[in-house]
Amino acid sequence: MTEDYIIEMRNVTKRFPGIVANDDVTIKVRKGEIYALLGENGAGKSTLMSMLFGMYEPDEGEIWVRGKKEEIKSPSYATRLNIGMVHQHFKLVSNYTIAENIILGVEPKKKAFGLFPYVDIKTANEKIRSLSEKYGLEVDPEKVISDVNVSTRQRVEILKMLYREAEILIFDEPTAVLTPQEIDSLLQIIKNLRDGGKTIILITHKLEEIKQVADRCAILRRGKLIDVRDVEGMDTREMANLMVGRQVQMKVEKKPAVFGKEILNIKDLRVKNDDDFEVVKGVSFNIHAGEIFAIAGVSGNGQTDIADAIAGLLPVSSGKIIVDGTDVTDMSVRKRTEAGISYIPEDRHSVGLVLDFDLKDNLALRRYYKEPFAKKGVLDPKSFEDYGTKLIDKYDVRCARGNTTIVRSMSGGNQQKAIIGREIEQDAPLTIFVQPTRGLDIGAIENIHRQIVEERDKGKAVLLISLELDEIMALADTIGVIYNGQLGKIAPAAEFTTSEVGEYMMGVKHHD
Repeated sequence: MTEDYIIEMRNVTKRFPGIVANDDVTIKVRKGEIYALLGENGAGKSTLMSMLFGMYEPDEGEIWVRGKKEEIKSPSYATRLNIGMVHQHFKLVSNYTIAENIILGVEPKKKAFGLFPYVDIKTANEKIRSLSEKYGLEVDPEKVISDVNVSTRQRVEILKMLYREAEILIFDEPTAVLTPQEIDSLLQIIKNLRDGGKTIILITHKLEEIKQVADRCAILRRGKLIDVRDVEGMDTREMANLMVGRQVQMKVEKKPAVFGKEILNIKDLRVKNDDDFEVVKGVSFNIHAGEIFAIAGVSGNGQTDIADAIAGLLPVSSGKIIVDGTDVTDMSVRKRTEAGISYIPEDRHSVGLVLDFDLKDNLALRRYYKEPFAKKGVLDPKSFEDYGTKLIDKYDVRCARGNTTIVRSMSGGNQQKAIIGREIEQDAPLTIFVQPTRGLDIGAIENIHRQIVEERDKGKAVLLISLELDEIMALADTIGVIYNGQLGKIAPAAEFTTSEVGEYMMGVKHHD
């Protein structure tokens, strides 16, 4: 082994029933570098790192840490090797404080009167404050997890590793749930960690992030290692082509829109949150057949609440929701679906899927009670099988066991493909896409953008809500900008520049 490699994974293979997740993969990571693992959803990136962190064991191959061959059989053993991992879905106890989460399992103890052991939370708080200041991870150790936002929770996960003196830090899709501003902050934190002597392994499919922070990049495709390259000499198009295995169309191709009849009419919509605070304040707009209407805004300005209210997930305080001529304001979710609404939600786990159901059942969720899935109240298993097989193939949903794959076990990107396939197949007059490409790789994003444009070209009305300003500018025919719960400036997309939309989003430019 060369002295400067802190990690070597040699000829590693990992199989699951029906799939080879990693196929004879060899990677070598130098001490003090940011090493990126790039690949499509389901390419085997997380599986490879889960073996380094002791969550799985390789079927073949060896793992060497600091020049010594190791059998990493558990995360606790990985922690003893000073390896830490921030998972894509955080592993925090929501009713504990930040400090209690960080010290869980390694609590500093003292004895009262030399006899009675207790957890020394005061010392823990001081150490956490010191660590957070050193690496630019400002948190209040005494705050409860349920009261803090997503980016703070991520900082807590990073501090958990640093508290345990991790030297090798694995980040699994760390920016998938962050806003653009939070992403910039996190990437700076990752650079700070490297500059502080840590070795970083970054699992991602976001090309721009790799260009910003990584030193080297290993590209995986369908479980195989395709190449390892210095990032400095590569552009994002070359990365994308290697990752997907074909030429990727970076630009959205679409014909001029041809508007038809009005499909969605929102009149003076008002919505309150659980604390009785008005989060949507008198919003009005309409969408026509053959139109992509996008709502642009910084996270938390009420755009997701508008979508949830239209879909029936949030009650409406006042106002009207008219879909294809029908007032659906007070209808149940099922009645709204039957009136012509398809919905791709922001939170795919809580709202979009039943995670412990298999794939074919999830794909039939919108129509299981209708023929051919049910006849006189009796479910027909073959119809579920046939429909599942059709959608898996049509929407390129990659899964280990086909129809019988438990959805929880699938990658986030393939879960999203399943939801989008199910909702598009509804053939509804109105489709609502909320953050449709969050957490997806460049190939899947290209595919979903094409599907959104195809829906428009079929004469559907599309409501697009996205935090990705580039996505909105590329897809929208009409843009409405939301700020503080109010939809102000609405105009054809061609009349906006990106910087103008950004100024309206931040409230710098006042709405007309």
